[in-house]
Amino acid sequence: MILLIANTKGGVGKTTLALQMATARALQGRRVLAIDGDRQGSLIASLTARAESGKPAIAAAHLPDGPTLRAQLAAQAGLYDDVVIDAGGRDSTALRAGLMAAHLVLIPVQPRALDMWALADLASLIDEARSMRDGLRTVAVLNQADPQARARDNDDARTMMADTPQIDRLGPAIVRRKALANAAGLGLHVSELKPEDERASAEIAELATFIFQEHRA
Repeated sequence: MILLIANTKGGVGKTTLALQMATARALQGRRVLAIDGDRQGSLIASLTARAESGKPAIAAAHLPDGPTLRAQLAAQAGLYDDVVIDAGGRDSTALRAGLMAAHLVLIPVQPRALDMWALADLASLIDEARSMRDGLRTVAVLNQADPQARARDNDDARTMMADTPQIDRLGPAIVRRKALANAAGLGLHVSELKPEDERASAEIAELATFIFQEHRA
């Protein structure tokens, strides 16, 4: 499966979710390739920290250039069970290449007005990709959600995402928790962080199950 994590707005937690999805699959014994499509290279830095800590390394590549990303996917994707692509927070060639190759797009959205407005930009790119290819599916997830599950901002964001026709499904929300930020800095799946935040681990496990079952559906 090729999973693209994308949003044209930065700061919505794409890299954190890319790391969590890649490590979740690797811990299940899957052969995983993580592709960092952002010139900042945050995912590569995180996975380098993981390898240097002695944790089992995950194959990774830094491919922010769209044509190079496309060529490497064609050459390498068949060697892996899952490919997780972290696209940069803007309309980039890497994002567009990912949209043409992915089986599923995971769209993290924060419950903030600016994030809701920016969703229209990505929706247009999804429409464009679907006009040139078949089979692209999308799941949006409320990320860094307010810890109060019934907070009005969370509810408003879910409503707007549900009303966006380019989004096929809404995934389970990920609440804003310090454990996720700490895990990202170390290149860890949140369940590997000690002491473990069981609520954060449960939310990430639920999202990973939803995402990879969604592809099989």
